[in-house]
Amino acid sequence: MRGGDKAAVARALAHLERAPEGSDTLALLDAAYAAPRAHVIGVTGPPGVGKSTLLGALVRAFRGQGHSVGVIAVDPSSRRTGGALLGDRVRLLTDPEDAGVFVRSMAARDRLGGLAEMTVAAMVLMRAVYDVVLIETVGVGQSETDVAGVADTVLFCVQPGSGDSLQFMKAGIVEIPDVAVVTKADMGRPARRALVALKGALSLNAAGRDGWEVRALTVSAQGTSGEAGEIDGLIQALDTHRDWLAEGDRLTRQRHRQSEQWLREALRDRHGRVGLARAGSLSLGPGESPFSRLAEIAARL
Repeated sequence: MRGGDKAAVARALAHLERAPEGSDTLALLDAAYAAPRAHVIGVTGPPGVGKSTLLGALVRAFRGQGHSVGVIAVDPSSRRTGGALLGDRVRLLTDPEDAGVFVRSMAARDRLGGLAEMTVAAMVLMRAVYDVVLIETVGVGQSETDVAGVADTVLFCVQPGSGDSLQFMKAGIVEIPDVAVVTKADMGRPARRALVALKGALSLNAAGRDGWEVRALTVSAQGTSGEAGEIDGLIQALDTHRDWLAEGDRLTRQRHRQSEQWLREALRDRHGRVGLARAGSLSLGPGESPFSRLAEIAARL
């Protein structure tokens, strides 16, 4: 996988879904967890905002910089079969011959947080293989905040005409982004008005950002150099947040909190609140993998 074999990554992810608790799966996940490499970016926002189009532009920009890119596209699920509807995958135009890009679709099933159950495990695996991992959420609306527990950097997308500052606040989702963009900047005045409203909503939560000032800008996925909505400005904002996380041990502490949160939620999903109460301490040691810990606690319960 580290050598860029896309078929090997596909086989590993397929095995992960078939046998998530197998000893070989746990060994692979533990090894990947101990060797993080990628900057993980979660892309969220309501349906129709242009997440897939923007994601395609980001992939091309990162590849232009020489970075390898892994993409997890969490799709709505078919009510009949439970499988992914693949809408995001179809819109995301990438070169199938490019060994430096790998795209995987996952069905959200009945999860309301915008992510599939296996997203964290898949992210950890791809994080050890690629330079950048992009996670596109379903786009269901107000409940879609799980991505903050998975990504290093959360990119929140809105479109012109999405409402005023009060509407953004009411959605609750303005509490989670590190970078926010108004898409379809080529619409002009409506995009500029949306940017003002977005900045107003984000400023009300500035105290809870640990010193990080959320970047807000307009973006056109079709933008060219010199335009206000060019992709280069967005890449720079994402890189600035990555560099900010790298200062001190911010990134290590954030990923540690996310791992403990995932462990807690996974236990609750499998064993309910009673099982969670009987599990005892769920704190992880420095660098300890949550996957083996989950298996150990589940076996004891």
